[in-house]
Amino acid sequence: MKLAGKVAIVTGAARGIGLACARRLAAEGARVVISDVDEDEGTAAASELEMSGQDCRFIGCDVGERLDVRNLVAQTVEAYGSIDILVSNAAIIVGGDFLEISEEDFERVLKVNLKGVFLMGQAVARQMVEQIEAGGVPGSIINMSSVQAVFAIADQVPYTVSKGGVNQLTKAMALSLARYGIRVNAIGPGSINTEMLKNVMTNDEARRRIMSRTPLGRLGEPDEIAAIAAFLASEDAGYVTGQTIYADGGRLPLNYTVPVND
Repeated sequence: MKLAGKVAIVTGAARGIGLACARRLAAEGARVVISDVDEDEGTAAASELEMSGQDCRFIGCDVGERLDVRNLVAQTVEAYGSIDILVSNAAIIVGGDFLEISEEDFERVLKVNLKGVFLMGQAVARQMVEQIEAGGVPGSIINMSSVQAVFAIADQVPYTVSKGGVNQLTKAMALSLARYGIRVNAIGPGSINTEMLKNVMTNDEARRRIMSRTPLGRLGEPDEIAAIAAFLASEDAGYVTGQTIYADGGRLPLNYTVPVND
């Protein structure tokens, strides 16, 4: 197991990609803190892992709130003694036409998706530096970005802006923390088979549109994103920092649409 003895925090881990990351890190030997604003689903997710024999617990946190973040880090250290891995996955989407979207919705998305990544990354990095100065080994921080960090979707302006910011934040964090040996990278998923997208795929027109921009001809699975997180968290990625790895079925290289089988 590549992550035996490590301690990981995964935010937005009550479901979807975050939960898949928590499961994979735990399967690789890490002790995992599942964090989310949804206490019921987060607790259930942590219980599921515990029942399968993993060392896991739930700690609630709104990543956009500094005191919540501070408490999450403090409770994790109190429970496990250190933090070696952070997967900043918590994010929200608020859609709407650019001319109509409210300032409040714009700020709400950036508070979680960008400010939350900053607050979590800074708090965990400070803890990691303390551990290094006390003789510990450097850790790994993984930010969840998106293909929308590269291209824009007109009716998802705040989300697109936030993910572009995550990419730049990842680079700046990586450069700032390199002197400590702390690695910071991001993952940019494309169309992933989460509950939200499953509902979209029931619409034939939407399904064809999504598949027409996906050369591999299928949705990605949350477990495939989790596998990248496990790689970036491990020593296999020991010389990788400041990068965003895109798992998008070939979408970003595509400048046309592909035929879709009915």
